[in-house]
Amino acid sequence: MTTGQASTARPSPMGVRDSYAKWRRSRLGRITDALEQQLLLELLGDVAGLDVLDVGCGDGALTYALSRRGAHATGLDPDPLMIAEAGARAEAASVSIDLVRGRAEALPFADETFDRVVAVTVLCFIPEPDRAIAEMSRVLKPGGRLVIGELGRWSIWAALRRIRGWLGSSTWSAASFRTARELRRLVERHGLQADGVCGAIYYPPRGLAAALMAPVDPWLGQRTTVGAAFIALRAVTTCSESTA
Repeated sequence: MTTGQASTARPSPMGVRDSYAKWRRSRLGRITDALEQQLLLELLGDVAGLDVLDVGCGDGALTYALSRRGAHATGLDPDPLMIAEAGARAEAASVSIDLVRGRAEALPFADETFDRVVAVTVLCFIPEPDRAIAEMSRVLKPGGRLVIGELGRWSIWAALRRIRGWLGSSTWSAASFRTARELRRLVERHGLQADGVCGAIYYPPRGLAAALMAPVDPWLGQRTTVGAAFIALRAVTTCSESTA
């Protein structure tokens, strides 16, 4: 799930599939997804030959990209439709990925299984984010890297979503928006050390604005997270188990 895709609730299996397809057909969706994925891959670094877990993988777009870069990629999602969509995507491209149904708060993996763990717009919809971070920390190998992509608190996108929540959207009334500082504190409570944070998506949710701003968006993201609709944080393990 990405910044834009998270803006659509999941009313039905067919609705989920249609919302992803509609988003990716739009100019806004293509540009936004590309900027977010570029940032996430940069923070993850070289994944060739590494075991990488994509928590909340949705239809597997990022899991697929990780596998194409040489990772042994595993995608996890609670939605069986999304697992099926991710499998179909990988099969059509003859790309090998592992897919598991499960939840971030109770990862079905042994301790110290993965070199990298990535979770994109997952914590903002989980009632117990500390439990999810503790689980991600648990399955990371010593020296492993966690990358989190979350919805920024201070952006035009967040303001519009808050309004939708006030008007009755169950998705956005329950969502949490965080600052870079809050994300740092969250991971540091669980034996992880934040060593990089960047922003992305500094334009309003309009295709023309995205096209005009895309060339300078990465430059802005390296300098401030204020105004970013998407905040990505990288953290590394400092111990073999959570301190929570």
